[in-house]
Amino acid sequence: MNKILKGEFYNPTKGKIDIENVMEEIQTYMEKKPAKFYEIVVGCDSPAQEDPFFPLAIVVRRKGQGGRFFLKKIKYDQNDKFKNWKMRILEEVVLSCELASYFRENFEVKLKKASTEFNYRMEYIHADVGKNGITRDMIKEVVGLIRGNGFKPRIKPNTFAATSVADRYT
Repeated sequence: MNKILKGEFYNPTKGKIDIENVMEEIQTYMEKKPAKFYEIVVGCDSPAQEDPFFPLAIVVRRKGQGGRFFLKKIKYDQNDKFKNWKMRILEEVVLSCELASYFRENFEVKLKKASTEFNYRMEYIHADVGKNGITRDMIKEVVGLIRGNGFKPRIKPNTFAATSVADRYT
């Protein structure tokens, strides 16, 4: 969890901001059109190399009207080797679950203090696995890990947070 909370996230409009300001920005975005429906999802990706980094994305989507994203690159020490692609995929999911859990707990507390009621859902984690390719053998494991953390899994091709947003920064 420390890797997620330390450091800053990146947003193309706001630049570098910490996790508290990410929540503030999402709330401000939702306050502009509070009657709309919002979906907040988390996803992660990583490049195929021995010492990868993990772009971790929080995406808030205003249904039918675009959205915003916040991205953080998680880096590991040279001693933390990911010897195979399965270890990398599992780390992507673990990081996503940790961020989503922290965010859900703290963001809901923040919204309860707001004077406006919002129509939103934060229940999905986008995993970079799918029925095609080598990751197909990991679907059950990844889905179980996500469900075990209290979220609903999404796999390719329905994983824009992992395969579009986070992937763009690998």
